[in-house]
Amino acid sequence: MFRNQYDTDVTTWSPAGRLFQVEYAMEAVKQGSAAIGLRSKTHVILASVNKANSELSSHQKKIFKVDDHIGVAIAGLTADGRVLSRYMRTECINYSYSYESPLPVGRLVVQLADKAQVCTQRSWKRPYGVGLLVGGLDESGAHLYYNCPSGNYFEYQAFAIGSRSQAAKTYLERKFETFMESSRESLLKDALFALRETLQGEKLTSSNCTVAVVGVGEAFHTLDKETIQALINEFEIAGEDAPAEVPEEAASDEPAAPEEGAAPADEGAAPMDI
Repeated sequence: MFRNQYDTDVTTWSPAGRLFQVEYAMEAVKQGSAAIGLRSKTHVILASVNKANSELSSHQKKIFKVDDHIGVAIAGLTADGRVLSRYMRTECINYSYSYESPLPVGRLVVQLADKAQVCTQRSWKRPYGVGLLVGGLDESGAHLYYNCPSGNYFEYQAFAIGSRSQAAKTYLERKFETFMESSRESLLKDALFALRETLQGEKLTSSNCTVAVVGVGEAFHTLDKETIQALINEFEIAGEDAPAEVPEEAASDEPAAPEEGAAPADEGAAPMDI
């Protein structure tokens, strides 16, 4: 992207009907570390990649608890995500105090989208530079929404945002038809596999990812590192088993040995869409 005479103000339209400041905010989401969400009939899984600015610093928190039945994963400006998650907590508390029942997920998402939209229509404000995956459970079932800096929101079966998220989307698109009937363990497995696709060859461990779960009879909570590492070991994600499946299928072909070497190379090249 480059500067032009129509991007100095969020309320200025270009002749092509574009708001460049809003598009720049959406670009900030693409630059953030990846976040993934997927849901079944009974559970929602949120997962994110932990990235630190340097080896001497800790990573920024990317998954926030909003209420016992709602949580969010963010990509983009962490400070903006923190402010919006605090706003969502306040709305949940106010609704619970007034009506003595949990705030429906869809209603909270609409309120969040309205708050983001106001920032695209005021010259003294700027759009929020963060995308939010909102996962929750209410009387109508499990829900997963994506809130965009433009004020738009969409409900998904599974979705990924952030840097190199296209590789995760490709994986989720292949698997999403089975998610509705999946168990909690199967969803966790698919979330970790999709998250690994965004790492571009880097090894997936409990120290560079965060996973959270909410479901029927299970309040929103973040899994501890020991549990995540046990899941990674159990599903053999840290090894080369997933790429090795390709040579097994091609075992009948003559060039079996070259395929074995080529599979890890393909794996490293997969998340290069961004």
